[in-house]
Amino acid sequence: MKDMRVWLERTGLGHVALLAVVLLVVFPLALDSFRLNLVGKYLCYAFVAVGLVMLWGWGGVLSLGQGVFFGLGGYAMAMFLKLEASDKASTSIQSTPGIPDFMDWNQLTALPLWWTPFEHLPFALFAVVAAPALLAFIIGFAMFRRRVGDVYFAIITQAVALILTVLIIGQQGYTGGVNGMTDLRTLLGWDIRTDSAKYILYYVCCGLLLLSVVACLWIQKSKLGTLLLAMRDKEDRVRFSGYDVSMFKVFVFCLAAAISGIGGAMFALQVGFMSPSIVGIVPSIEMVIFAAVGGRMSLVGAVYGALLVNFGKTYFSETFPDLWMFCMAGLFIVVTMFFPNGLAGLYASKVKPMLARRAAKPASPTSPTSPVATSTATKPVTTTATSKAQEPVSGKPAAEGV
Repeated sequence: MKDMRVWLERTGLGHVALLAVVLLVVFPLALDSFRLNLVGKYLCYAFVAVGLVMLWGWGGVLSLGQGVFFGLGGYAMAMFLKLEASDKASTSIQSTPGIPDFMDWNQLTALPLWWTPFEHLPFALFAVVAAPALLAFIIGFAMFRRRVGDVYFAIITQAVALILTVLIIGQQGYTGGVNGMTDLRTLLGWDIRTDSAKYILYYVCCGLLLLSVVACLWIQKSKLGTLLLAMRDKEDRVRFSGYDVSMFKVFVFCLAAAISGIGGAMFALQVGFMSPSIVGIVPSIEMVIFAAVGGRMSLVGAVYGALLVNFGKTYFSETFPDLWMFCMAGLFIVVTMFFPNGLAGLYASKVKPMLARRAAKPASPTSPTSPVATSTATKPVTTTATSKAQEPVSGKPAAEGV
């Protein structure tokens, strides 16, 4: 049993197992379908936070545009769902039946060619991962090969988020514009709006999130993870050792983008819509805050950070509708000032040492199961030295436990 505990602590799977119990057992038993669906929405953002741990915490690259990749994955899934909801029977009242309603409103008479592949679910699932990863590869290769990094890279990713938001809103006839894609009802004929469907989608989201955490944990424990840490701390030394640092950055950037795309697809399935408001600069910065609150070096901490921040947004907006933005700002300031390493750092520096001290605390000498007490009880006290050792010294009572 002790060997199993040591192995779980060494590999980090112990915290993942505890997270799995919380997500798969505690929340479904403690929450109703509405609140559980909210938690499922929060967990979609946790995908982005997990990707940021790999990109920012381990790779040393801060991106302020992860909402772009989250949105691309969400739009890829939403396009398939929208086409399925736009069959000729459901759109018979339109001027052009068989195309999404926003296309008909903008006087399009045929489905655009680049929409056609999204009629097939396998292609949509492929695009959920491939589209964010491809865009990340183009941006990363162009930037990292020219050694653009630090604050400049963060600003460029913000600009990409702004450009994509403007593009989606401007191309209303092809993307739904500012309203986005709404009325997403079925997945291969299965109604995703029912309570039973929401429970199933919640478990699917949890399963994919846990798999993402385990995959990233495996990368962290591998030689690649060691190189990412070395690249983050001493980039020039890694480069002088013969490694292509730029391609390592491109890889981890594409990895974070692909994981974010999966989260976006699950968001479209669980919430039932996708809009450009989720792609912009503000959501992207909030996603960085999720990782910062949870701990940018901890995969499991990032999940808890996403849950905590989003729960705080919901609670404060319901309880203090006029002050909730100030409450959230106060929460972020407190965490940044007093817990710079997030929840995971607080656990590692305070909670874990306290638990270790309690576990290592010796048993009381007067305990009937104490080895000292047992050996003393089995030996007769006949010597004078033993009697004198139990007498007070200089008229003072002997110290307790001696």
